[in-house]
Amino acid sequence: MVTIKQLVFNGFQVNTYLLWDETKECVIIDAANSNTSEDQKLTEIIEKELLNPVLHINTHCHVDHVLGGSFVENKFGLGVSIHPESQGFLAKAKDQAAMYGFLLDATANVSQLLKDGDKVKFGNSELEIVYTPGHAAGSICLINHESKFVITGDVLFCDSIGRTDLPTGNFDVLKHSIENKLFTLPDVYTVYPGHGPDTSIGYERINNPFL
Repeated sequence: MVTIKQLVFNGFQVNTYLLWDETKECVIIDAANSNTSEDQKLTEIIEKELLNPVLHINTHCHVDHVLGGSFVENKFGLGVSIHPESQGFLAKAKDQAAMYGFLLDATANVSQLLKDGDKVKFGNSELEIVYTPGHAAGSICLINHESKFVITGDVLFCDSIGRTDLPTGNFDVLKHSIENKLFTLPDVYTVYPGHGPDTSIGYERINNPFL
């Protein structure tokens, strides 16, 4: 059984997730910590729970989601795992950060490229990678079938979807991703998005006004 801890970081209120099971091996999803206080908050949870971080994955590489990557790499020795199509965003993240008033000296080095259908393991648990473009090229969602949840980044939110007016955004592509990669999951699967509260596949299938 996977335990999930949500931490909300930076001015864009990004949901960073820590996932671990009984082995205490831990996956960090979207390290968005952007200052010393947030760095400390992330570290304190990991130390308090006696976790062993073994993976850092970005659902996509918009600047608000990558601000803590360098810290995670320096502190825990983890480069970031991303979809190949995210590399362009990561390369431009420092310039983007400056535009929004964030100091980003460096981004994490890429340690692994993930593609649709890949399985990543931590402890006794597994995440299935599904490629879900439309909000941004390189967007992936992470599914755990045993605990029945999906981490959706900025693809699907409670009562909303990711914006499509940024570079590589496309509403039709995003809608196709959600309908063909996420709405094929059972209604009971919990949705943990990149911003805002969690929801469920069943709720969004019936109530999401964009779909």
